[in-house]
Amino acid sequence: MIAVIDYGAGNIQSVCKALQYINCDVTVTSNPDEIMKADGAVLPGVGSFGDTMNTMTNFGIKDTVIEYTKTGKPFLGICLGLQLLFGESQESPGVKGLSLLEGSIKKIPNNGGTLKIPHIGWNNLNIKNGGGLFKGINGSPYVYFVHSFYLDAGDKSIVTSQTEYGAVIDASVQKGNIYATQFHPEKSGETGLKMLSNFADIVNKHRKAENYVR
Repeated sequence: MIAVIDYGAGNIQSVCKALQYINCDVTVTSNPDEIMKADGAVLPGVGSFGDTMNTMTNFGIKDTVIEYTKTGKPFLGICLGLQLLFGESQESPGVKGLSLLEGSIKKIPNNGGTLKIPHIGWNNLNIKNGGGLFKGINGSPYVYFVHSFYLDAGDKSIVTSQTEYGAVIDASVQKGNIYATQFHPEKSGETGLKMLSNFADIVNKHRKAENYVR
């Protein structure tokens, strides 16, 4: 079972449909117990960094996400769900993020008005690590972005892909059991479905390993 975490906003349905399309068993929940029992968890997101952190804190989801990542079970953040994993964002000065990974979220520069912000549409990736979500994906795949802020990771060793739009954007990361993408795999065609399938495979392998140990 993969839990898609519902905090009252975010692109929940498209993520669920994509996971169901690849035959994943999915539940949408904000219940801490259900989240903790899931074999894998996904934190999707659209909206404001500050408003979302406040909502997650009020619903107890903030502490649940932090505890979930400590279990070693696979966790995937998407778009705002990636940004929330870090400590701060220029979008919401003074608001503390989950601080699970090192880095900051910065506003995409518009290069003197020559770039449209938000960055909406397809852009290609420079893959830095061919494993994990990118297993079996070659070349410079195009994926779908919708964002005005971007990750500048403090620890570049966790960056698995980058793209360029006004700046060099750390487009995806992995540290241990934590995976995250700035782009939307659920909107990125066959490439995105492959990434989600890879995540599902990671979840299944971890579940089987845990059951074997038990």
